[in-house]
Amino acid sequence: MSLQTWKRLRTIAKREVFRIATQPIYLFSIIVAPIFCFVFFSTLMEKGLPTDMPAGVVDLDNTATTRNIIRNLDAFQHIRITASYASISEARRAMQKGEIYSFYYIPEGTTEKALANRQPKVSFYINYSYLIAGSLLYKDERTMSELASAAVGQATLLAKGATEAQAMAFLQPIVIETHALNNPWLNYSVYLCNTLFPGILMLLIFLTTIYTLGTELKENTAKEWMQMADNSITTALFGKFLPQTAIFFLIAVFYNVYLYGFLHYPCNSGIFPMLLAGLLLVIASQAFGIFLFGLFENLRLALSAASLWGVISFSISGFTYPVMAMHPTLQGLSVLFPLRHYFLIYVNQALNGYPVTYAWQPIVSLLIFTLLPFCVLKKLRTAMLHFVYLP
Repeated sequence: MSLQTWKRLRTIAKREVFRIATQPIYLFSIIVAPIFCFVFFSTLMEKGLPTDMPAGVVDLDNTATTRNIIRNLDAFQHIRITASYASISEARRAMQKGEIYSFYYIPEGTTEKALANRQPKVSFYINYSYLIAGSLLYKDERTMSELASAAVGQATLLAKGATEAQAMAFLQPIVIETHALNNPWLNYSVYLCNTLFPGILMLLIFLTTIYTLGTELKENTAKEWMQMADNSITTALFGKFLPQTAIFFLIAVFYNVYLYGFLHYPCNSGIFPMLLAGLLLVIASQAFGIFLFGLFENLRLALSAASLWGVISFSISGFTYPVMAMHPTLQGLSVLFPLRHYFLIYVNQALNGYPVTYAWQPIVSLLIFTLLPFCVLKKLRTAMLHFVYLP
């Protein structure tokens, strides 16, 4: 690269730094918005999982056994028994009003039937309008039902003369040991924040990149910008986005240090592979934003497409619902989203701690995204030199 080209790049970069410093929308979208979102979501899920969620109970049997079941249920981490109701109708109305998330129903005669081996039935009703709350309460209330059944069965077997070992062997012939890998606390924040943060950053990069190009046309400064680059669209783009790349990468460094250094989330590969992944995501997102603007040559359409693409990324990247369980068409489309490849790098590196060679495919995929602007360079140059913005 010639000395003259370096001077042009430096001049354009200085111009872009001035625009960023003097226009609040850049400061908001590049610095304020991502940092606010990072702090907001990490503090929102600070405890990892919701605890002490309000639940009710309808105990029509009201014996020492059923009261013990209710006390044990209340001792679970996620449940707090806040009210006892006289009927199912009362409990249902309380759940419809949002006072409780679920209620546990013990019909009359439950203890008597259990002691007589007549298979009593208990029920629990969950409000699944709240997915996480419903799932956690369902798990705990079902566990409590199984434990209560086992306790009654154990008492019956002991009364018939069986030893405790014989009773346990009959009730639980196979003992299951569960060990959650990489996130033994089952902390939802670990699952979500490690992909939410880069996803939010990616979306903001999409929008900022497109807005940066669109305002050159809207404010009729595109020709001036191109003249500074000697009408070279490559030099113009490099000089213009170099300051934004540096700032966005610093934001990526910030959230990595925040997650792995301050919050101490699992990072079994060390932080440097994740910093590399952050840099690749920043560059790939900028390249994709340039590609969208060059494809549509319209600020509104490009911003709409970027917003849609960014929002869909959260669903199709695989961190909430596995891609392998999606329809084959969606599995194929998932490779078109940069966040999907970042997520694969995160799983391989931070969670599993594999060597970086195991993540070569998503790394190459992100590098391919950086080549997308070359598909629209000619259209972009024509637009910047000859397009007339009509408000």
